[in-house]
Formats: sequence, structure tokens, C-alpha cells
Amino acid sequence: MDTDNIYVQRDCSDELHEECGVFGIYDFDGEDVASAIYYGLFALQHRGQESCGIAVSDTQGPKGKVLSYKGMGLVNEVFRPEHLDGLRGDIGVGHVRYSTAGQSVRENAQPLVLNYVKGTLALAHNGNLINALELREQLVYSGAIFQTTIDSEVVAYLIARERVKCENVQQAVASAMKQIKGAYSLVLMSPRKLIGARDPYGFKPLCIGKRDNAYVLASESCALDTIGAEFVRDVEPGEIVTITKKDGVISDRSMCLPKQSQQARCIFEYIYFARPDTHIDGQSVYRSRILAGRYLAQDSPVEADLVTGVPESGNAAALGYSLESGIPYGTAFVKNSYVGRTFIKPKQKHRESSVQVKLNVLKEAVDGKRVIMIDDSIVRGTTCGRIVRMLRDAGATEVHVRISSPPFLWPCYFGTDIPERNQLIAYNRTIDDICNVIGADSLGYLEVERLSQMVDGLPICKGCFTGDYPMDPPKGDIRGEYQR
Repeated sequence: MDTDNIYVQRDCSDELHEECGVFGIYDFDGEDVASAIYYGLFALQHRGQESCGIAVSDTQGPKGKVLSYKGMGLVNEVFRPEHLDGLRGDIGVGHVRYSTAGQSVRENAQPLVLNYVKGTLALAHNGNLINALELREQLVYSGAIFQTTIDSEVVAYLIARERVKCENVQQAVASAMKQIKGAYSLVLMSPRKLIGARDPYGFKPLCIGKRDNAYVLASESCALDTIGAEFVRDVEPGEIVTITKKDGVISDRSMCLPKQSQQARCIFEYIYFARPDTHIDGQSVYRSRILAGRYLAQDSPVEADLVTGVPESGNAAALGYSLESGIPYGTAFVKNSYVGRTFIKPKQKHRESSVQVKLNVLKEAVDGKRVIMIDDSIVRGTTCGRIVRMLRDAGATEVHVRISSPPFLWPCYFGTDIPERNQLIAYNRTIDDICNVIGADSLGYLEVERLSQMVDGLPICKGCFTGDYPMDPPKGDIRGEYQR
């Protein structure tokens, strides 16, 4: 199968999508790292399923020689054994991508590899810059020639430009961070260094691991577990970490915000994006989802016979609801594990079947029962309405929907594909109105006040629920062409 040229159609537009996953490793013993990056990306596949790539270098070989391979599709589709065998090097970075908008083409796949006057850079980026267009125009007028339509290339050019003026690459990263605004985590490879950076607000996660004599950077701790690495710590919001064979891990906290209360982690990492076995900034994602379910049971109780979750992110919240309410928890849905969040859709006349391609209802589990269905969010409402109808068709006598997040009322500019307000089902509608649209017997959302309780008071971003963003959003909707 030629994954370089495959056309990938994004699936149901009513669903949220993970953004990207980044991974980097430096083996001080000189062992090849491509296979470790492959398995790390495999563990991060849920964060992006449109494209992926790996870039490696040999720190003992010709300085600045980078070998890379990337393509469209899933990790196990793009990389064959012969590809990994050809990627020889003891330092490397990898990336899985989902684009919130813009083109899903091979040219936009990462890591990006730049050759410039100081050598080479390979960069993997997760996030969204709100001033990408402004910075891109400045770079174009100074002579930069862009090969992609992603804001990651803006970051790479800024770092390369600053490196010419700075003593080392980590200083160049810090100088670039002073110019970019938005949400991001970066993993960067130079000829002899592996560098990780996290935006000052901490929107996007990044952690450090160690396996034998190798250091690892990854979007989620679950990727460390997959390759047998030990979790060391999270990269702090605003921190730049530089990993070298001589000095190990060096930390630069000059970009950290003066007050921790100014930080703003994306709450959807805990609600939906991250794998449940991940820990982010000291908080268990699984525990956070259990708590969300418990809070829903406390604030939106209803009599029923069965609590079930919409796979996968609804499952833990459903269990929490069951534990708190005493209503039995059960499996009502069978998910097709081989369908990702990008797949070839049925033709228009069969478009309704796109949900059934991914989910089937267990008739024996719901027939004749009052069902509480837990999901992580409702965007436009079309998918939720179809799932409610599937439960009724399978014999459920009542369907009560509970959502483990508050209603979406505002768009997101920081890397989550929440659309404009007029496309959101909760905009200008009451809870009863939404309930009628999706065909449920009742509907309850998580209270906004519960979000901080889910993560033990960690500062979080709630902009998509309240319109109160941690930084001023762009005056126009710049999401689209210049996305990762």
C-alpha cells in the first residue's frame, strides 16, 4: 500500500480530535533509536492519525547528517522494517499529526528538517500559534521560502534565524519563544543535542523519561511505558530542557511565568485527548475521568438500570458515575478497533453509516433498560443524536445522556478543533433544546466549577466553555491554513 500518496478523509466532523504527538530520544551508548521512536509514536497514535515521521542522526558520524522518513497514514502503515533499518542514529525525534484544518498532505508531515548556516535542525511540534500568520509574513519579507502551510515551519525558521545570533541552540529556542504566542510543546534535535520546550502556559504536555543510558522526551507518559523507560518528571510550563551526553539534562526556566496561577493547561487532555494510563503534571488522567463521572452523578442524578460509556474516553467517566450512583456499569458498545479517526467515508447516500462503522450496540445489554450514556463532549450534536438513536433501536426504553465536560460555547484558538460559535449545538440553545435535538430523555453536563476539582486545582484553560481565554485571542479566526 502506497501510504505516501493515500488520500485520507477526516471522519465525523462532530468529534473532537487530538492534535499531535511528539517524541524524542538520545541514547548515550550510541545505540540506534529508530525502533524506540516507532514504538513511542505507536503509543501516541491516538493524538494524530493523518501522518507521521521519524528523523535521526548519528552523533558520532558526520556532523549534521539527518536521515528521515515520513508519510501519510498510521505509524504501522507508514513504517516498514526496511524503513527503520535505514534510519541509523543514536539521537532522533518523531511525530504523529492531526491537522485541525488546512491541508492533510505529505509535505506537512513532521518532523521538519532544516539545513542552515549553523548546521541542521529537526523539529517536531504539537500546538497552535495565534500569531503564526504575522510571523510568517515577517519571515517571507526577510527572504524565507516556506515549503509547507504549517505553523511548525514558522517556529523552525525562527529558531534557525536566532541561532545565527546566539551562542547555542537552546538560547535560540528561548529567543524564538519570546516571539511566538500560543500553545505548543517542541522536541528539537541538533547534531549533538536533544531539546524539549513547553509553552509558558503549559497548554500542551511534555515529559522526560530515562531508559538505561538514554533520555526520552514525550507528549505523554504512556509512551515512556511502551518502550520500558522510567518517568523522570514533567517539563514545566515555560521550561526548556537540553539533553547532552556531557551534561545530561540542563534546565532553563527563564521563560516560565512569574506566577503558577497564570498557567493554563488544556483541560481536554484530562477529559479526552490523553490516554487514560497517562499522568500529566502529577495528575492521573484516569482518576480525573473517574472524578468527572462521580461529579456528574452528584449534580445530574437520574434513575436508570445501566450506566455505559461511549468508547473510549467515556468509559472511565461512566464507571465513576456508576460508583457514585450505585447503578450498574456495563458495556453497551462494541468499537471497531481498526477504524481510526481518519478513514474513507461511505458515499453520501450511506453517510449515516459512518457512526456504525465505528460503533455497534450490544442489543442484549440495553434491550428493555433505562440507559445512562456518558460521553466526553457534544460539538454539533449529529454524532450524539445518532448514537442515542442506535440505543433506542436496540431496545433501550430510556436514554439519559451525561457529558463529562461543560457545554462548548466558544471556539478554541490553542490547538483543539472546536469550531466557530454558530456551529456549536450549545450556542443559543438551552439544555432542553439540545436534549430535544439529540433525542434523549434527559441531558446533563459537567459543571464548569468541577473542572478544577478534577485536577486538584491545577490552573487550566476553560476558554471554550466560558470565553475567558488565558491570553487575548486573535481578532480574526486565523485557524485554518497555518495549522500543524
